[in-house]
Amino acid sequence: MDILATLLAAAAGFGTGAVWYGIHSKRWLAGTGRTEEEIKADRSPLPFVLAGVTALLASTVLGHVLAGAGVGFGGALVSGVGFGFALVAPWIVLNHAFAGRPRDLWWIDAGYAALAVTVMSAVHGLFL
Repeated sequence: MDILATLLAAAAGFGTGAVWYGIHSKRWLAGTGRTEEEIKADRSPLPFVLAGVTALLASTVLGHVLAGAGVGFGGALVSGVGFGFALVAPWIVLNHAFAGRPRDLWWIDAGYAALAVTVMSAVHGLFL
């Protein structure tokens, strides 16, 4: 496993979240049932620390799986789409559905996870 690839892929996954939630911020905020003021008042670094740690963990596992599969960039990209859209996103949708969360929130959160896994896999693919 390539440490540089792991770190770059984790950063790319984290950055994907910044862009994704920036684009969908109004709908996401409405889906959470909180106001912008409430979010700002409850500003904690913990969610960002967790986002970084989980991106690094996911990137590490993706790197191992993709390297073990012996795929190149194309295979890593296709695997990322499969992992993201057929494995990770459905679990998020399922959890949100049982929690009774608004459907907009299902698709925003699941879409981010699927896209981030795809992006991280593509970055790993550049090093395979």
